[in-house]
Amino acid sequence: MRVEIWSDIACPWCYVGKARFEKALAAFPHRDEVEVVHRSFELDPGRAKGDVQPVITMLTRKYGMSEAQAQAGEDNLGAQAAAEGLDYRTRGRDHGNTFDMHRLLHFAKEHGRQDALIQVLYRANFAEERSVFSEGDERLVELAAEAGLDAGAARAVLADLDAYAEEVRADEREAAQLGATGVPFFVLDRTYGVSGAQPAEVFTQALTQAWGERSPLRLVGQEDTDACGPDGCAVPRHG
Repeated sequence: MRVEIWSDIACPWCYVGKARFEKALAAFPHRDEVEVVHRSFELDPGRAKGDVQPVITMLTRKYGMSEAQAQAGEDNLGAQAAAEGLDYRTRGRDHGNTFDMHRLLHFAKEHGRQDALIQVLYRANFAEERSVFSEGDERLVELAAEAGLDAGAARAVLADLDAYAEEVRADEREAAQLGATGVPFFVLDRTYGVSGAQPAEVFTQALTQAWGERSPLRLVGQEDTDACGPDGCAVPRHG
């Protein structure tokens, strides 16, 4: 079974939702037969690469809330993260464009390190003092290397602005086609969707239901016909 997760590194509920989903997956009896693929979704796709600002400032301008309301929201997110065993800095974080991070995640997928990289990026953005936005490409190269990727290759990807750009855009178009207007957005075997950072129990229910309702292969035509198998090939009979 395949689970696809549309998310953004700048999305705190994606950070929390990933932990809740993984809690459910860890207890799922068929967890070793579940493939998890991370898909790209930008919350702020129009933001220029160098446009970095404090999270509180972004929240007040984008949503029209007061600084006190924005800070209260961050404090609530910090508490939600802590309940999942995650570190979360409720003060001093910044916000910026995540397109290059998504390009790196597609590069990481080709090398089997996608989940490792997204976890490193989440931790760096939400838990560490150093910014993932304001220090330039070398900060992302450093994090890619921490996730087990070749630093030189990651640097080359970032330097080539076309590298994996279409893969990111394709993910975003597909999200729109599936009806995802926000993230995290979980799609199980292209049959069930779970929107938001739901409790682990909801993910458990979705995994169980999707697994139980997988469609068995249905044969068309005669089942007993000429074919080859472990015991050899059927021999046509004449007359």
